[in-house]
Amino acid sequence: MATISAEMVRELREQTGAGMMDCKRALEETGGDVDKAVALLRERGMAAAAKKSGREAREGLIGTYIHTGGRVGALVEVNCETDFVARTDEFQKLVRDLAVQVAGLAPLYVDAAHIPEAELEARKSELSADSATAGKPAEIREKIIDGQLKKWFKEVCLLDQPFRDEEFDVRELITRRIATIGENIVVRRFARFQLGEDQ
Repeated sequence: MATISAEMVRELREQTGAGMMDCKRALEETGGDVDKAVALLRERGMAAAAKKSGREAREGLIGTYIHTGGRVGALVEVNCETDFVARTDEFQKLVRDLAVQVAGLAPLYVDAAHIPEAELEARKSELSADSATAGKPAEIREKIIDGQLKKWFKEVCLLDQPFRDEEFDVRELITRRIATIGENIVVRRFARFQLGEDQ
């Protein structure tokens, strides 16, 4: 059995945000392999987040971000289960990060479930009428359209957008925070304003 040092535990905690004992157990289970321990903690975090996703989240914060120069701004409502969590630095940082994301990448919807059915159908029709897909067999055409829709979701849906220059999306960022904070977290709504832009 590999020796697990306090330094290894601290390093894993910094990478994942998991608790010290969880990090130590993950390192013990993976024989001291940090990469495998990270994967194990993420898997457990996803499982913990999935369990919490059904719980009601009605507390939280409305966060703001106004970009330097005052030409772009965003409001975002992020809910959690208790006002205690809403007051923590970690939750407040998450809300601010999400407001910056909205201001910077200008999503239109929280996720694909919030896209109006008529707009989604219009997008599918547009993609199926495209000359690149029209001549393909039906099953290949469906796969191409699905792929193009997923690409479009990354542009217009906040939760599907890549988070800054990290290698994960906003949905995974929130899932990680659910795992570390221990409560369900929901992005309820947002609004983005740009100077001179029509509604």
